[in-house]
Amino acid sequence: MRAETEDDGRIALIQSDIWIGFPRAEQVLDRLHGLIEMSRQTRMPGLLVHGASGIGKTMIARNLSRRYAPEYDPESGVTHTPLLLLQAPPAPDERRFYMHILAAVGAPSSTLSLKAQSVASLEVRVVGLLRDLGLRMIMIDEVHNLLAGTHREQRRFLNVLRYLSNELEASLVCYGVSEAVDAIRGDVQLARRLDEHHLPNWRDDAEFSDMIQTLIAAMPLEKKSNLQVRSLKQILALTGGVTSRIFALVSRSP
Repeated sequence: MRAETEDDGRIALIQSDIWIGFPRAEQVLDRLHGLIEMSRQTRMPGLLVHGASGIGKTMIARNLSRRYAPEYDPESGVTHTPLLLLQAPPAPDERRFYMHILAAVGAPSSTLSLKAQSVASLEVRVVGLLRDLGLRMIMIDEVHNLLAGTHREQRRFLNVLRYLSNELEASLVCYGVSEAVDAIRGDVQLARRLDEHHLPNWRDDAEFSDMIQTLIAAMPLEKKSNLQVRSLKQILALTGGVTSRIFALVSRSP
């Protein structure tokens, strides 16, 4: 087997997921940090982060999730979990969602029998468990998946999200494409609580130039990059200003 060379490691690092703390991402993280640290109340405010697929929503969610990773308290024997990051089920299914929560927090397998428990019993179990874990924020990625259901199914799923937020006094944060905004607005009470934060596609401006330079500086390139203004315009033209496409394009040219 060929031994890994220095170049192999360098290229692997370039092609891995790289967190770039550009201002638009840090702005969202600052808002989320404020939400998770604020005093608890029954009607906790939340946030709906929306934008094109690949614009960076999931990267932001994962970054915050790492900042608030579960911590085990040996004295109490309890693992404190301030934040729970979940992906919305492919369709607005309450049972599947509750089971997903139980699996995400490492509930014993004996509790994961879909057929043996009613939705009501799963609801009680989930609320009790999350309360014991000290949950302060629920983040739902790919929330636009609820659009796969009927209007009634969408409303029921949104009711579940609102109920969990109320019962646990936890902030609710949703991430999705812009089409999901109208679905969230279908629940007036929930929509009032979720401020909207739009992440636009990148444009040919100073912010984009700064982001590219920051991205390149974070990569262990073998040779100095010589990107010109024309190169930036070409990157935008090839990627449509979508963050994941930009990162992929730049990382393929180490």
